Amino acid sequence: MNIRNKIFIILILIFLSSCTSIPKNTKNSCLIFDEKYLWYKHTKNVEQKWGTPIYIQLAIIKMESNFNWLAKPSRQKIFKIIPYKRPSSSFGYSQAVKGTWEQYKRETGNKLATRARFKDSVDFIGWYTNKSENILKISKKDAFKQYLAYHEGWGNYKNYKKNKKVIGLAKKVERQSNNYKKQLLKCKSTLNKKKYVIF
Repeated sequence: MNIRNKIFIILILIFLSSCTSIPKNTKNSCLIFDEKYLWYKHTKNVEQKWGTPIYIQLAIIKMESNFNWLAKPSRQKIFKIIPYKRPSSSFGYSQAVKGTWEQYKRETGNKLATRARFKDSVDFIGWYTNKSENILKISKKDAFKQYLAYHEGWGNYKNYKKNKKVIGLAKKVERQSNNYKKQLLKCKSTLNKKKYVIF
């Protein structure tokens, strides 16, 4: 292998690691985008396309995977020791299950979408929250109810009041989205000025 090919491979590896590594501080939207500027471009595109605020996109991902592109549900255990199957097919940033992900790909025409890609994951969240607004009449700015619909599914949303655990999770998402929103007010103008930055 010549030097040129080695350099090319090294650059590809650096690019991939920068795209998939978990941000150092996942509680601060400004620090996330300072480290991952392309993520800001992707979330902004979703906000313009679907109407889902950036801070709600981030809050859902924070709760679902904490920005881990390879996140999966923990395996169930037999007798609390022996690893068994996973409770669902959830995977990636958005923790979308296979069936809903396939529906997303069919309806959007995004046939090459993958759950391990941030760009596709936030577009999925935009699509999902848009459908939640259409089906359940939930505002895309309502982080609490949007997360309930996201977690429980459109069909089971009406039963959420029976599930205190899910209500607790939705309250956390609401608090986190409010924090992200306040943080973005301080750095959004700076982020918008970086529109010509590639990486």
